[in-house]
Amino acid sequence: MVDEAPTRPDPDALLARLKAEEHQRARLKIFFGFAPGVGKTFAMLESARRLKASGLDVVIGLVETHGRSETARLMEGLELLPRQQRDYRGKRLEEFDLERALARKPAILLVDELAHTNVPGSRHTRRWQDVLELLDAGIEVHTTLNVQHVESLNDVVAQITHVQVRETVPDSLLERADEIELIDLPPEELLKRMSEGKVYLPEQARRATESFFRRGNLLALRELALRRTAERVDDDVIAYRQQHEIKTTWPSGDRIAVCVGPAPASERLVRAARRMAAGLRAPWFALWVDNPVAAMSQADRGRLESHLRLVATLGGEVVRLSSARVGEAILDWARTHNITRIILGKPTHSPLRDALRGSLLTTIVRGSLDIDVLVISGDPVTPAQPVEPVVPARSARLSDYGVSALTIGALTGIALVLQHLLGPPDLEMLFLLGIMVLAATLGRGPALLASALAVAAYDFFFVPPLLTFAVADTRFFLTFFMMFGVASVISALASRLRTQEREARQRERQTQTLLAFTRALSEADTVDGLARTTARYCAEAIAPPASVVVLMPHDGALKPRGAWPIQVELEPADLGVAQWVHDHGRSAGKGTDTLSAAQAYCFPLARRQGVIALLGAGQPRVEERTLLDSFARQAAVSVERFHLAEEARAAALRARTEELRSSLLSGVSHDLRTPLAVVTGAATALRDDAALDPSTRAQLLGTICDEAERLERLVRNLLEMTRLQAGALTVKREWVPPEELVGSARSRLTRQLSGREVHVSLPDGLPLIPVDPVLFEQVLLNLLENALKYTPPGTPIDVAARALPDSVELEVADRGPGFNEADGERLFQKFFRGAPRGTSGAGLGLAVCRGIVEAHGGRVIARLREGGGARFIISLPLLEIPPSVPPEEET
Repeated sequence: MVDEAPTRPDPDALLARLKAEEHQRARLKIFFGFAPGVGKTFAMLESARRLKASGLDVVIGLVETHGRSETARLMEGLELLPRQQRDYRGKRLEEFDLERALARKPAILLVDELAHTNVPGSRHTRRWQDVLELLDAGIEVHTTLNVQHVESLNDVVAQITHVQVRETVPDSLLERADEIELIDLPPEELLKRMSEGKVYLPEQARRATESFFRRGNLLALRELALRRTAERVDDDVIAYRQQHEIKTTWPSGDRIAVCVGPAPASERLVRAARRMAAGLRAPWFALWVDNPVAAMSQADRGRLESHLRLVATLGGEVVRLSSARVGEAILDWARTHNITRIILGKPTHSPLRDALRGSLLTTIVRGSLDIDVLVISGDPVTPAQPVEPVVPARSARLSDYGVSALTIGALTGIALVLQHLLGPPDLEMLFLLGIMVLAATLGRGPALLASALAVAAYDFFFVPPLLTFAVADTRFFLTFFMMFGVASVISALASRLRTQEREARQRERQTQTLLAFTRALSEADTVDGLARTTARYCAEAIAPPASVVVLMPHDGALKPRGAWPIQVELEPADLGVAQWVHDHGRSAGKGTDTLSAAQAYCFPLARRQGVIALLGAGQPRVEERTLLDSFARQAAVSVERFHLAEEARAAALRARTEELRSSLLSGVSHDLRTPLAVVTGAATALRDDAALDPSTRAQLLGTICDEAERLERLVRNLLEMTRLQAGALTVKREWVPPEELVGSARSRLTRQLSGREVHVSLPDGLPLIPVDPVLFEQVLLNLLENALKYTPPGTPIDVAARALPDSVELEVADRGPGFNEADGERLFQKFFRGAPRGTSGAGLGLAVCRGIVEAHGGRVIARLREGGGARFIISLPLLEIPPSVPPEEET
């Protein structure tokens, strides 16, 4: 008994398994439903209670009960993380506390409503981003999701329900999920729950059943959820089979593969496969196996590409394989991907060909085992449009046949000279060597001619009787036959090798071109630059180089974004073709069956939201179209990257704007309320109490004036910042002495500066400075008020000025707590406030200072002071000679 050799494991499967084990990650489980109220949260909590009972550390991060008592009861006995409190538009909102969850780090965390949008100011804008961070931290997450929140189904849901869902979750997160559990409920049962008030309050339930929760909508959403879950289950089955190297077919669901080739009958096979897949509601694939041993003409390649484009148009998936064993490659792929039916065309060639080369049909039928094989009649299909003209491969010229004859003549002369030194076998090998060289250089036709001439020359000059074609010994007939046969085989093999070498060089050039194109796209920093790069590479990929225009939709019309050559433009008729491609998402123009009279060939750059760009070019050849399609796919990905980056920047800007607005409203409302409250209290006391003594009345009146001045300064800062941002600030320069500016600012803050030592150091001979006195007084007021706010009472304030060769510096320094050195620049940003945080103010004073100083052409910086405190230094350039400097006297 002979032991059966063990099966050699698949290296690719082993590598995939090793990678999966290497990248072990936290699990994500999604409870998936088709509408609110089907019981996703209820099922998640029931599962959590079972896991808790088994001894696992299960914690509720966030669960929304929506007032449902039965859901709230399931939360009893489970640890619940406190929620984070956030202020938004004057309201106190509760949000999931990501930091607390990361610090707690349970084994399993429940986070409800995956598509939820977080309150502005949170770490992430969406809850699914919080979940990703939890997974990266090694925490297993259980969450809930409805089908209408899946990004790729957003437009389908909007078409069904006429409701545009804004909160979506990317499909990549569903693909990342380790388990998706479908929570299903008949629509009738859901509507009953709605009417009983178990989903929404009665009034909300009534409105919902009249719009989103109509029975037809629920049926369609339920089908979408079932299909999406079935796709996931199908992917899981394939992954399991590949991981465990299972080759037998599991008929858990139909999967159809149709074998496609250059034969005209392939079009009929493709359409038959599409009809069969539609009837079975099954996915279908078109397989093309590129045999490197068999050469293909340009006409065949053109028909093949036409068939593959038809597959894509009909919704199939094109699979390209490469193998010299076509039948085995098809069967191996079919078993790996759990194909249940293979469709082949009925052979139309002679049985002799199958006897000599082997039969593809026989190989697949015998090796299919439990896979059904369907053979469909292969009658030729007459195309609606004539096959496009193609440029054939280089054919042998008449001169090549002349070179072949001359070569055999030269070899015959050499053989005649060396016949006394060489035997008959050596002479035969000399002729065979020449035939092989001719086949490799000139092709099969000249090589076959050389084979015939070599046999004739050998018979005439070297076989007795010499110089005649008569043969005395019949055994030489076998020599002639073998010599011609071997020469023919060598010429065929050499010619095939030459064809394969040419195709390999072409593929290598295409790969290098695509790699260079990808690198160029990665370096493009704008959409216009990307469009120009795409146009240039597409133009150079066509021989001879053609004109290419890249168009993208803008304001409802297609606009050129890049062209090569740069000055080229599309004709109005070609723009019409481009518009048709934009509207329908399919290729059109010259060389196609749509608008074929046009002078340009246009094809789309597809994007998730529709067509975003089109390339216009002259008629490309088949292999060039393949490269252009690759360019189009790469360009589409890059354009998508730009759009996503723009959306991310816009989202970040909106979040920052909202945060600034909230900060402004919070700070300004407090600063407005405080002086208004003091003024109102003092004025009320003056009005209602006539018996107040004069000193108290004077004190109250002084308080009213002080708070009114404080309010006026705040409003002035707000107005100045508005003018600075709008570019409406007008600087009216005058030559002003620094002493006057400092004295005016001190006099306006006399009361606030009482009890403070203000050291003023203004050396004699300071030049006049060209400033707007009103605006610059505001700068010094803001700096002095800043020192008053952020320094302890009684600490001194120093004001100094000094003249430099080409500028004047003003400095306000204090002995307060200073600031973090890293915040030196941020101090001048709007709404940024340094320590201590309890100080009143909107955080606009220093920002206004910088704006006014820069409007004068100067700059202001903040520096830490030796011994503690802060220094604010203003530097103003002297662009002209101040009037205080007398001109030199003439001699």
